Amino acid sequence: MIMSRIEAPRDEVTGSLLDRLLAGLPADAVLTDPDVTTAYANDMASFCPAGAPAVVVLPRTVEHVQHVLRTATALRVPVVPQGARTGLSGAANATDGCVVLSLTKMDRILEISPVDRIAVVEPGVVNATLSRAVNEHGLYYPPDPSSWEMCTIGGNIGTASGGLCCVKYGVTAEYVLGLDVVLADGRLMSTGRRTAKGVAGYDLTRLFVGSEGSLGVVVRAVLALRPQPPQQLVLAAEFASTAAACDAVCRIMAGGHVPSLLELMDRTTVKAVNDLTRMGLPETTEALLLAAFDTPDPGADLAAVGALCEAAGATQVVPAEDAAESELLLQARRSSLVALEAVKGTTMIDDVCVPRSRLADLVDGVERIADKHRLTIGVVAHAGDGNTHPTVCFDAADPDESLRARESFDEIMALGLELGGTITGEHGVGVLKKEWLARELGPVGLEMQRAVKQAFDPLGILNPGKLF
Repeated sequence: MIMSRIEAPRDEVTGSLLDRLLAGLPADAVLTDPDVTTAYANDMASFCPAGAPAVVVLPRTVEHVQHVLRTATALRVPVVPQGARTGLSGAANATDGCVVLSLTKMDRILEISPVDRIAVVEPGVVNATLSRAVNEHGLYYPPDPSSWEMCTIGGNIGTASGGLCCVKYGVTAEYVLGLDVVLADGRLMSTGRRTAKGVAGYDLTRLFVGSEGSLGVVVRAVLALRPQPPQQLVLAAEFASTAAACDAVCRIMAGGHVPSLLELMDRTTVKAVNDLTRMGLPETTEALLLAAFDTPDPGADLAAVGALCEAAGATQVVPAEDAAESELLLQARRSSLVALEAVKGTTMIDDVCVPRSRLADLVDGVERIADKHRLTIGVVAHAGDGNTHPTVCFDAADPDESLRARESFDEIMALGLELGGTITGEHGVGVLKKEWLARELGPVGLEMQRAVKQAFDPLGILNPGKLF
């Protein structure tokens, strides 16, 4: 196994590790206080083990990152790259004795070009910061994860994240044109391009997107931008069953409509949001569907989609009258995961993506799993692309409930694969879904994935124990 090669007596290397790191880094970039380093040990995922890092490094330059990787290679010390640690799969969790490489201080927007429609950024730039900066130039960076006010571009690239707008604009991978990457041995490699087109050689850029820091450390990204679209308007439709809401989703997509978002909240989620925010959402509904358009005439598009919702059995269809009302509805959706966490104090957020035609089967199946395990499981979904987030609510202090939560989580992933889907649409594999990745890929696919890892990281020092 590749990972066995990184093992070394930590008491023998720690002193040398610190000395070598400090030889090429400013003292304030190297953190060793256990009370501080412990805070960098894990991301936001439940049921994912995390080790104790030997040191946390906060580089500010590409040369700093190269020095860290050269040092780690020389001493065979594992390196765990991190962004804002908002991930939900344990991909940023530390391993014992590792160097945590936190890239949050590399947070400069290096260039915004309205002509080329690109932005060049460092990995620590926060998604929302970039979005606002390009908006000032009349441009738009579409990927918008729910954690967009906190998550970093480097983290988004590492997990190939998505967001509410994926149904129209696609995911992070479709906006990464080129990367500068520091490899495990400290060499700097550039991939991709800054041109609108380019097919020279293998697409190594796409290979790094979603690699969860296991192949190299992204230190610069060239991102594609779009012209800023018109202000979107949102429609809310209530349904007496999740099946009817999912039927409406199918009708909308089959009808050729291209909403800027199409989001589903089930009854459990709506109640949780109301309990947390007092927004007054309709708790009599079994499912709430939100559709939005950012077209030149969004009102006409909402009217057409509203008619399809009514044909599918919507009990009420309410189009927003203005941008403020639209934003209020979207804020309800963005509050969903926080609201569900408040139900019991802890959540496991699944990330199963299925074909749109099987969306109702997935949601109904989750309800059966919740009943079987006597748990509260709310479902929110990027319904337009079939990406669901069944969220298991449980009391982490209750061993029996925690066990039932983990069992239900696994059953939901099994259901997703059974329906022709995937175990993750945007959160990644990390530690949480390693066993399930092997099931989805099969032995030949897994062998090829490991061969890629071996080519880029022969010593196995980059984010060991993640993915497989």
